[in-house]
Amino acid sequence: MTSQRHTDDALLDAARDCVLEVGVRRTTLTDVAKRAGVSRMTLYRRFPDVRRLVTSLMTREFTALLGRVDGSGGTARERLVARAAAGVELLAADPLMQRVLRLDADLVLPYLVERLGSVQRLVEEFLVAEVRAGHDDASIRPGDALVQARLVLLITQSMVLSARPATTGIAFSALLAELRLHLDAALRPLEDL
Repeated sequence: MTSQRHTDDALLDAARDCVLEVGVRRTTLTDVAKRAGVSRMTLYRRFPDVRRLVTSLMTREFTALLGRVDGSGGTARERLVARAAAGVELLAADPLMQRVLRLDADLVLPYLVERLGSVQRLVEEFLVAEVRAGHDDASIRPGDALVQARLVLLITQSMVLSARPATTGIAFSALLAELRLHLDAALRPLEDL
C-alpha cells in the first residue's frame, strides 16, 4: 500500500468500480481500499462504513450527471421541462443507477418513504429556482414554488426508478415525450390551457 495522500475522488472512483462489478451489498471497504491502492485505515478515516461511502459516491455521480443537462433557451417552463426530461433520461441510463436498482433496489427505499436524500434536495433546489423563474416570466402558473417543485421531483424520480418495468411494451422515448407534455401542461398558466 502506498502512503501517498489520495483524494476523495480516487476513493470514490474505486468504490464506483466495485459497485459496478459486484453491487453495493458485496462491496467492502477492504476491496475499495485495495482497488484504490490505499491502506484500509486511510479509507476508514474518510469513510467509516460502506453506507457513507456509497452515499457520497451516489451524490457525486448523480450531481455531476445532472450538471450535464443543458438548460439553455426558451421560457423558464420550457427549460424546466426540457431539463427534467433530460435528467430522467440520463439517470435512467446511468450504469451506476442501473446496477443499484438491479441488485440493491431496497437501498433507495428510505429516500422514497422516509426522507429526501442529498441529491433529491439538490434537484429540488434547482426546481424551486426554475419554478420561481417561471413565476417571474409568467410561463409557470402562480403557486407555491416548493409544492410545485416537489411534485415535479416526485414525478421525475418515479420515472427514473421505474424505467425498467415502465418500458415493458413501451419505448422509453415515448414515455419521455409524454412526460414533457405532462409537465408542460401541469405548469402552464391556466389561461394558456
